[in-house]
Amino acid sequence: MFLWLENTPMALWVSLSYWAYPLLLSVHIVGLSVVAGIFSMRDLRCLEIVREPSLSLFLRYHRLALVGLALNTISGLLLFSSQATVLIESIPFVTKMVCVALASAVAFVLNSRLNAAGGQHSRGLKWLAGLSLCLWMSAIVAGRLIAYIF
Repeated sequence: MFLWLENTPMALWVSLSYWAYPLLLSVHIVGLSVVAGIFSMRDLRCLEIVREPSLSLFLRYHRLALVGLALNTISGLLLFSSQATVLIESIPFVTKMVCVALASAVAFVLNSRLNAAGGQHSRGLKWLAGLSLCLWMSAIVAGRLIAYIF
């Protein structure tokens, strides 16, 4: 299945084009910056490490974070398609994917609890925020290791 994916016209375009891979990687980094930036600040605020901005502000930024996540998903799938047989066996890649999936689930839970509390600090936010921060940082580190560890 992964060999088939690598041989699709889209995957071949990504892997053979002079500009496709670097362009997609740049889009991936922009998406990561949006997602990780918004969620990290939200998590630091929930952990009361920073006092500003208000937690209610992050309810409005959640949609922007989802746009970043969508950019990452689309660009990530295209990047993956060009090296699917190698990446599927890469421990850092699999680790990254698990961390992103868990971090995304935690983000939705945390956002719904924040929404239910009217954008105010509520019970249980701290441990979710700590978990979210650890998962996003782990995903970033694992993502960087993909280039160096196969």
